[in-house]
Amino acid sequence: MTRAEYAHRTPGQLAALLIDASTEAIGAAGGHSGGVYLRSGTPGLLRLAVLAGLPGPLFRPWWRLHVDRPFPVADAFRLGVQVVLPNAAETMRRYPQFAAGLPFQFGSMYVPIGCGSTTFGVLTVLRPSTADATELLHHRDRMVRLAEDLGWALRRLEDGGRSSVAWDGEPVCVRPPGARPPAGRAGGFAWDPVTDVVTVDERLPALLGVPIDAFATSVEALAEAVAPAETPRVLAALRETAAGRPPPLPLYVRAEDGALRLVELWSPYAAPAPPGTPSGAHPVRGFIVDPGPGAAADAAADLLPDGVLCLDRLGLVLYANPRAEQLLGCSRRKLLSRPLWEGMPWLNQPAVEDHLRSALLSPDPVRFHVARPATDGAQDEDPSYEGAWLDVCVYPGPDVLTCTFRPANRVADAAADLTRDPATAASPGIPSMAPLYRPIVLAIALTEAVTARQVAAVVMRELLPAFGGRRLAIYLLQDRHLYLAWESGFPKGFLSPFEGVGLDAHLPGVETLTSGRPIFFDSMEQLAAAYPGIPLDADEGARAFLPLIASGRPVGSCILGFDRSRSFSTEERTALTALAGLIAHAMEKAKRYESEAALARGLQQALLPRRLSAHPQVDTTGRYLPGTQGMEVGGDWYDVVEAGDGLALVIGDVQGHGVQAAATMGQLRSAVRAFALGDRPPDEVMSGTNHLLIDLDPGQFASCCYIRLDPASGLARAARAGHPPPLLRHPDGHTEVLDLPGGVVLGVDPHAHYPVAELHIEPGAVLALYTDGLVERPGVDIDEGITALRVALAKVGAPATRPGRRPLAGVADRLTATARHSADRPDDIALLLATRRAAQGNQQ
Repeated sequence: MTRAEYAHRTPGQLAALLIDASTEAIGAAGGHSGGVYLRSGTPGLLRLAVLAGLPGPLFRPWWRLHVDRPFPVADAFRLGVQVVLPNAAETMRRYPQFAAGLPFQFGSMYVPIGCGSTTFGVLTVLRPSTADATELLHHRDRMVRLAEDLGWALRRLEDGGRSSVAWDGEPVCVRPPGARPPAGRAGGFAWDPVTDVVTVDERLPALLGVPIDAFATSVEALAEAVAPAETPRVLAALRETAAGRPPPLPLYVRAEDGALRLVELWSPYAAPAPPGTPSGAHPVRGFIVDPGPGAAADAAADLLPDGVLCLDRLGLVLYANPRAEQLLGCSRRKLLSRPLWEGMPWLNQPAVEDHLRSALLSPDPVRFHVARPATDGAQDEDPSYEGAWLDVCVYPGPDVLTCTFRPANRVADAAADLTRDPATAASPGIPSMAPLYRPIVLAIALTEAVTARQVAAVVMRELLPAFGGRRLAIYLLQDRHLYLAWESGFPKGFLSPFEGVGLDAHLPGVETLTSGRPIFFDSMEQLAAAYPGIPLDADEGARAFLPLIASGRPVGSCILGFDRSRSFSTEERTALTALAGLIAHAMEKAKRYESEAALARGLQQALLPRRLSAHPQVDTTGRYLPGTQGMEVGGDWYDVVEAGDGLALVIGDVQGHGVQAAATMGQLRSAVRAFALGDRPPDEVMSGTNHLLIDLDPGQFASCCYIRLDPASGLARAARAGHPPPLLRHPDGHTEVLDLPGGVVLGVDPHAHYPVAELHIEPGAVLALYTDGLVERPGVDIDEGITALRVALAKVGAPATRPGRRPLAGVADRLTATARHSADRPDDIALLLATRRAAQGNQQ
């Protein structure tokens, strides 16, 4: 689709634009599924807006994604880069956490959707694996063009008066483009709800086997002609679409002769209709599909001794033979045209979901065992059926997945095992590996969490969705009492009475730690019976209490809450117990980190100046913010030093982090102070400090900016060594970047030259020196950060200049406000501000 075609679309068609882009991208990249992630109303959170070719419920853990996660979608959005992963091996090498959650054989591509400096989201396609990434370059280029066109269209939506383009709902699930029926097997129509006029193309009457005047007079007549026995369902879907809601899932119905038909509907307006359109009166378009010559195949499959079930790529059941009815304990009437997990809710378990995802994403057949509830009476239907275990095989296809079911006792009978593929079938005695993915995913994620808050956030993000949990509380042990470290999902104030409870309290959260064994309750009734009088936060729901023990040492306890009653299988209990051990080790590491970080901050503060040299005609102020990622201090510093009858303004940044960086910073600060106190020219200060750093040979380099200011005249002489340029705010509010000439960073070249530039600082002007931590962001050019700081400095207003006040403190606080309130600062930040007062005789 061209930009011109996008441009003529009506604003408000956000869902339609995203659907078109995702389905076109799948075709352009040779994929089988894909979608669009879009920014949301929550800062830093991406949401899956469209999912094409895959059932949404199976991929619920990936509906929401934080931009700082080590996932390809997050990198594409945050860094503005294209990510191409040709196969599972490359995915595991570059994104082990993502690969552990989806350990299947597929490739993928991710392209940011943007316009100018704005990134709206990410266009993604999943496709078959390939050995060489170069084979995907032309596919990537086609996706890039689609993403550019989509970004341009989304910008038009914003410019047209719409609020900021974002997505905060559930994803819209649509059929993949490859599943469209061949020509001649579909007929299209349009319905205008205002006039109730139905128009059809020339193929629809022949497809339905009725003359055109038999159904084109009203929407009721159309629905009756499509599916006489299911007219209300068809009418309801038509009216929902006319009300402006997102396109519904494909609707499968049965014709009068029992043949399967597909009804697909959409509206040209996926959001509110143009002004003047009555409520519920969006025009509706659609087509009716005859899936093809399936009657003979259905009849043959009806006679098979195994259960056979066919699903489309959205998980809707297209066909079930009589044997499947018997083995699954569910009538075909309840299965057909409905999602698989709706007809058989007992399949809603992590292991089965992993196998179904494998069949949807990989080309190889999948085989597994599943326990069906034993109360459905399948034994009565089939004397050979022993127990409630079923052997399941899922055979992937481009449009349809075929599932076979048989009693598990028949697996050993190789002669009767007509569908078994020896090359791919798993041994019936090998349990599912799916539960093992959970500890792997969590372990990888926990390696990057260094604070207790980050550990708890990882547990909330990775563990709860995997097991369907909704509530989490983590208590840590201190002085033989348990204190709440993190909670989410519990009613406000509910956990307050449990704060600081001793180890002698009769509570499950305490006893799981003192006994060292997990405690599971399938329902709140079980919990109340075991602990009479304990406060309950819900009328129903399961609970799991897990001990946090690391290397034999008690750390705390973890409580998982579920909205509904449920049982915990042996595999789940084992997996949760293993996960508790991982969480305990991560929490113990976090406690050590926080102790060491406190000491490190003390060291850093000791190396910074306690006070800045003062002058009657110059006000100065400084700010330092330590980084919050990693366990070590940084090497940023600032200083103000008396230099003859003037002042030396200094800021610097030692490369790297850690005690070594801090020690080097302390040495450089001392050297610069010594040179400044001798009132050496700026170029000599830089050269002397450069030689000192080379002689020390710490294996590090540093950037620095040195400005010698004459307070009486306002003359300033400056030298730079690889440091970001200063900013100057003039008294009239105009702010500029001082593009001073400079030399290379200190500690690299013993022959480096540092040119000196002169400038004039007027009374009331503000000079700003800063380190790159204040202006640098991943994926954003540093020039954009410097520009943003310049604009912010221009907006803060002129500082007060009356004696006895701290005129720059408020300015410094406002310039660092965003960084100060950020929970994750990847680098430390230093800021130094200076302003000249007018001479006393010139003040009004």
